[in-house]
Amino acid sequence: MIEAPPAPPSSSAPAEVRGDARRPRAGAAAIVLAGLLVALVLAGAWHLTQGTSAVGVRDLVDLVLGRAPSHDSTATTREILTGSRLPRLAAGIAVGFALGVGGALLQSLARNAMASPDTLAVTGGAYFAVTLVAALGLSVPLWASGLTAFAGGVVAAGVVLALAGGAGTSTTRLILAGSAVALALQAGTSTLLILFQEETTSLFAWGSGSLSQLGLRAFTQAAPVVLVATLAGLLLARRLDLLAMGDDSAAVLGVPVRSTRAIGTVLAVLLVASSVTLAGPIGFVGLCAPVIARLLGKVVPAMLRHAVLLPAAGLLGALIVIVADVAVRAAVGADAAMSVPTGVTTTIFGAVVMVLLARGSRDAGPSRQPPAAAVAARGRTRFVVVLLVVATMTAGVVVLGLLAGHQWLYLGDVSAWLRGEGLPLVRFALDERAPRVAAALLAGGALALAGAIVQATCRNPLAEPGILGITGGAGLGAVVVVTGLGSGFSSGTSAGASATTMLMAATVGSLVAFSLVYGLAWRGGLDADRLVLIGIGVWYATMSLSTFLLVRSNPWDTPRIYTWLSGSTYGRSWEQVVPVAIALAVALPLTFVVRRELDLLALDEDTPRLVGVSLEKVRLLVLATAAVLTAMAVSAVGVVGFVGLVAPHIARALVGGRSARVVPVAVLVGALLLVVADTIGRTVISPAQVPAGLVVALIGAPYFVYLLARSRA
Repeated sequence: MIEAPPAPPSSSAPAEVRGDARRPRAGAAAIVLAGLLVALVLAGAWHLTQGTSAVGVRDLVDLVLGRAPSHDSTATTREILTGSRLPRLAAGIAVGFALGVGGALLQSLARNAMASPDTLAVTGGAYFAVTLVAALGLSVPLWASGLTAFAGGVVAAGVVLALAGGAGTSTTRLILAGSAVALALQAGTSTLLILFQEETTSLFAWGSGSLSQLGLRAFTQAAPVVLVATLAGLLLARRLDLLAMGDDSAAVLGVPVRSTRAIGTVLAVLLVASSVTLAGPIGFVGLCAPVIARLLGKVVPAMLRHAVLLPAAGLLGALIVIVADVAVRAAVGADAAMSVPTGVTTTIFGAVVMVLLARGSRDAGPSRQPPAAAVAARGRTRFVVVLLVVATMTAGVVVLGLLAGHQWLYLGDVSAWLRGEGLPLVRFALDERAPRVAAALLAGGALALAGAIVQATCRNPLAEPGILGITGGAGLGAVVVVTGLGSGFSSGTSAGASATTMLMAATVGSLVAFSLVYGLAWRGGLDADRLVLIGIGVWYATMSLSTFLLVRSNPWDTPRIYTWLSGSTYGRSWEQVVPVAIALAVALPLTFVVRRELDLLALDEDTPRLVGVSLEKVRLLVLATAAVLTAMAVSAVGVVGFVGLVAPHIARALVGGRSARVVPVAVLVGALLLVVADTIGRTVISPAQVPAGLVVALIGAPYFVYLLARSRA
C-alpha cells in the first residue's frame, strides 16, 4: 500500500535547523508543482488544436498574434475557440482538478490508497440523484443540480463508510462496501434510464463522463466552488498531516478528529458533486491522481504534506482528464471521439492503477471470513425438507411465470398449450414466455452454482462471479459480437449463427477475464483478498469497454443493447437455453465429485495441503467451471449480478455449510430468484418491462449491504 505521509518535524528542534531541513524539500516540491503546471499548460495548448473543424495550430497562432488567418476569417476562428474548444478545455481542467483534490482528501481521511469518489460510491450517488431529478421531469438551474449531486454523494459516502467500519478499515472491506452501494445505485440509475427514456435520453453517454459544453457559463459557476473547496482543504492541511499518524496520536496533538473528518468529507463530496454537475461522472481520476502524487512523494518527501499534496493531486487530475480527452481524439479521430465519453478512458486507466495497487497490497482484512460466513450445522432431515420445499416453490414460480404478463392466463391455457391446442393468441403468448422462463430458471441456477464455488474457493462469502470480473468479461465478449456482428440481435439474437457466435464470444470473454484476474492475483500463491480486489478492477475495466463499444454502435440499437446488458430475458429462444442446460448438467456432477475439496478450501490454505489435496489444481478447475457457467448465463440472459452472491448465502443459512447440501439448494434458490425477478419485471409496470437483472440488483444490493453490516464485528 501507499505509505502514510511522514510526521511533521518536531517542534523541539531549533528553528534554524528545521528551516534548513525544510527549504530544500520545499524547493523540490515547488519545482514539481511548477513542472505539473507547465505540463498542464502544454497539454491544454495541444487540446485547443484538436477539434472537428478545420481550424488548426496555425490558425490559433495567427489569432493570438493578430495576423491574417490562413484560410478562414478571424471571427470564425474566434467563435470556434470560444464557443467549443475553450469550454471543453475549461471543463476538463475544472473536473480533473476537483476530482484530484477530492480523491486526495478521501484517501487521507480513510487512510486508504484505494479510497476514491468511485470506490466510495460518491460519484454513483451524485449521478443517481441527478438522474432522479431528470426522470421526474424537473427543470432546475445548475446550482440546484449541483446541490442535488452533493446530497446524493454525501449520503452514498456516509453509507459506505458506515458499512465498511469507518476510517482505517481494511482495503477489501472498503472496496466491497463501495462496490455494493455503487452497484445498487447503478441499478437504480439504470432503471430510471430505461423507464424514463425521453426524460433521460441525454444522460446515458453523459453518465460515463462527457466534456462537451454549450459554453463557459457552467464552468464559471462551478469554478468558484472548486476553488473555495480547495482553499478550505488547504486550511485543513496541518490537521490532515497529523491525522495520518492515527486518530489517537492526532487527538493527543490537539486535532479535533471528528470535525476534521466531517469537514474533509463534505469538502471532498462538494468537489465531486461540482465535477459531476459539470461533466458527468468521470471515473477513477480521483483514484489515480492522488496515487501518482504520493508516488512522487517517495522522491520528494515534501510532496506528502497536504499543503503540497492537494494542489499536486488537482494538477495531476486535470492533466489526466485533458490527456485522456486528447488521446481519444488522436486514437479514433475528432468526429468519432464526439460520441466517446472521456470517462471511459479514465476508468480504464484507473482500473489498471487499482490492479497495480492490489498486487502490491498485503491487506488481508477481516472480510476474508466475516461472521456472516459462519453457519450452524444442520441435520440431514432439515436438508431434505428444505430441498423439497424450495423445489416446490421453484416449480410454483415457473408456473406463475407462464401465467403472468400483460395478459394473464389460466392453468387450462397452459395445459392446452402443452397438448398443442388452444387459441392462437394464447399459444403465441406462451411460445414467447416459455423460453424466457426457462432462460431465467437455468441462468439463475448457473449463476448460483458459480457463486457457491467462487465463495468456497476464495473463502470470501462476499465474493461472486461479477466481483471477480467474470461476468464483465462475458458481457464484454458478447457486446463485441453484438456491436460488430449485430445482425439478428434486433430479434433477440434469434438467428442460429448469431446466438452461437454470441455464446462463443461470452465464453471466451469470461475465460480471458478469469485468466487475467487469476494470473494477476498470483504471487507465489493465490491470496483471496488480492483476487477480489483485482477482480473488481478488471470488472470496472470490462464494463467501461462495454460502454465504449455501446456508445460507438448504432444509436438506434443503444436502448435495446443497454437493456440486455442490464440482464434481460426479452426475446429469448430455446436454442439460447440449451447451452445453459448442458453447462449445468456437466457442472453439477463435477461439483458433487469435488465436494470434499470445496469444504476443505473453505477452511484455510494449510488444511487441504495437509490432507493431500492439490490446492491450485482444484482451485483452477472450479474457478474455470464458474467462468464457463457465468458465460452460459450471460449469453442467455445478459449481465445479471447478485444472484451468485445471495443464493449461496440463503442456502447456507438454511442447510449449513457443507457443499453437498449447499449446492443443490443454492441452485434452486438462484433459479427461484431470477424467475421471480423476471416475472416482476414483466408485470409490475406492464406493458412496459424492467430488466430482470435490475430487479435482482435492487433486491440483492440491500442484502449485500446487510451482510457487510453483520460482518462489521
